[in-house]
Amino acid sequence: MTPVKAVVLTLCLALPGLALGQSADDAAEDAIEARHGFMKMLGINMGQLSGMAKGEIPYDEAAASRATANIVALTQYDAPALFVEGTSSEENDDSDALPAIWEKPDDFRAKFAGLAEAAAGSPEAVQGGQDNLGPVLQKIGGACKACHDDYRKAD
Repeated sequence: MTPVKAVVLTLCLALPGLALGQSADDAAEDAIEARHGFMKMLGINMGQLSGMAKGEIPYDEAAASRATANIVALTQYDAPALFVEGTSSEENDDSDALPAIWEKPDDFRAKFAGLAEAAAGSPEAVQGGQDNLGPVLQKIGGACKACHDDYRKAD
């Protein structure tokens, strides 16, 4: 099963419960679990690209294109909808989401849209050699950082 299919399956299994009148605690747990799966899939694909860029794993054009295509696919999912009330880091120990998400929802959604913009065209941009990975990683990583700086609890 591809990483993207695994996330989609996880999200599909978790989200119906949110709509079927689960308790608030169960809905919050499902939303956080789905967010963790989403972020894990982003991390797996970014890690593969980073490993190739650093020379830790051999550059593979097809694998690099596939990893960036997975990232593009993930950005098409409405991940901000998984940030439901009651799931901030102040309300749940399993969450790194700062309350600022709910204080500035439009900016939060704009930052997520920035990830989609950064990923656009990346499957083609990573083709042609290892040297093409760095600029793509900087662009996508910069979009991740922009959101994490404002909306993710520091480790």
